[in-house]
Amino acid sequence: MTLITGHRGARNLWAENSLTGFRNTLALGVDAVEFDVHLTNAGELLVIHDATLDRTAEGTGLVRRLTPKARAGVKLKGTAEIIPTFADVLGVLAPAARLALHVEIKLDETGTPYPDIAQRVAQELASFGVEERTHLTSFDISVLEDCRRHAPHVERLVSVNAAWAERQGGLAAFLARVDDLVDIVAIHHELMEAQWDLIARTLPLERLCVWTLNDEETIRQWLERDIGHLTSDSPDIALAIRAARSTRSNLLHPTH
Repeated sequence: MTLITGHRGARNLWAENSLTGFRNTLALGVDAVEFDVHLTNAGELLVIHDATLDRTAEGTGLVRRLTPKARAGVKLKGTAEIIPTFADVLGVLAPAARLALHVEIKLDETGTPYPDIAQRVAQELASFGVEERTHLTSFDISVLEDCRRHAPHVERLVSVNAAWAERQGGLAAFLARVDDLVDIVAIHHELMEAQWDLIARTLPLERLCVWTLNDEETIRQWLERDIGHLTSDSPDIALAIRAARSTRSNLLHPTH
C-alpha cells in the first residue's frame, strides 16, 4: 500500500507549517507529515519552508535573523499563529504513535547548510523519542551525510527534481551516489514520469516517493503503480482515492 504524506502539513487545506495545519492533518489520518526546519542565529530551530519570511509570514527578512522576541510578533499569513519551533511541532505530532515524520533540513538563504543543524535536529528528535519513525530529509547530500554521522540510526530521505539531478551529473549518477546513504528517494513527479524506466530498474518501489501530487488524475495514476510513498499538499484527496481503490479491490477479491 502506498503511504500518504501531508506536505508542509497539508498546505492546500491550511496555512503551511502551522500548528493548526499539523493538528488538522493528523485528523485526516495521513501516514506521515512533512515539514521544514531552519536554524536562527539565536539558536532556535524554526519550522518554516523558506529562508525568508516574506511569502508565508507577516514580515520580511531572513528567518535566521529572527530573535525569540521578534518571532513572537510575526504571524503566519492568514492566521493568528506565530512561526512554530521544532519543539512546538514535535509536541503536536509526537503523541500520534503511528505517524511517520519527514523532517526536511533546509539550507540558508545562500544555499549553504546551517552549521550543526543536523546535530541539533537529531538531539531534539531524541528528546521526544521519535527517532524510530522519522526520516531526515534534504536535497543536499552533505546534509544527509551529517545526519548519518550524528544520527546513524535515523532513516534518511533525499529529494530530487530535474534541475537538481542535472546539476549532480544526471539522474543515474545521482541515484548511484545516494544508494547507500538514504532509505527513500523522493522524486518530483515530472522527473519520475520522464525517467520511470530507469528509476523502476534502479530502485525497489518501496524505496520511492513521488512528490508533490495534488490533482485527482495524477494521484490516481501514481497510486496504481503501488510505489512506496506519495506526497501531497491535498492529502485528503489522496486518502480518499486510496480508500476507494482498497474498497474496490476488496469487492473484487473478497476474503473468506
